[in-house]
Amino acid sequence: MTNRSDKAALREAALERRAAVTPETREAFAGKLALDGVAIARQYRVRTVSAYWPMRGEADVSWLVHALAYHEFVAALPCVVGRGEPLVFRRWTSRDPLVPGPFGTMEPSRRLPEVRPDILFVPLAAFDRRGGRIGYGAGYYDLTLAGLRSMKPVLAIGVGFSTQEVPRVPVEPHDQRLDLVMTENELIDCGAG
Repeated sequence: MTNRSDKAALREAALERRAAVTPETREAFAGKLALDGVAIARQYRVRTVSAYWPMRGEADVSWLVHALAYHEFVAALPCVVGRGEPLVFRRWTSRDPLVPGPFGTMEPSRRLPEVRPDILFVPLAAFDRRGGRIGYGAGYYDLTLAGLRSMKPVLAIGVGFSTQEVPRVPVEPHDQRLDLVMTENELIDCGAG
């Protein structure tokens, strides 16, 4: 098996486990993410924080996006520009509409200002405790994180349920590591392992 086929098998199994997470666990985690995410942004003393608009059973960070804006952080959401291109982040508040993007995503309007986040809350299909992440296979976050990290320090926080953890993610040269992972049970420091 190659790294790509290993990743595909791990992705499929982790997404099946994620789909089985109960609604009660999902709702409790959404509230925890809002509180803990704002606390992390304060701890790191950053201004601009990006999350994502949840889809396909991802952990719901929409409460976090609203909480960040309420606490006067610049909240941002990603926009897909094109295949093989890094994501663009646009400032977003609950007063701004979301528009359909590729792959079933919801994105801020292209009329909203671009920003460069200091912290990114990143969706995932699977993760390990060393910061390995499996996404959906298009490489958008790896490309984006590489570009942002070449300009400034950027904290990447994976967001997923504990059931999405795997023993080891096969790592390829282009893969960007997560610094932290938030689950419903714990905050994992990926540099500590």
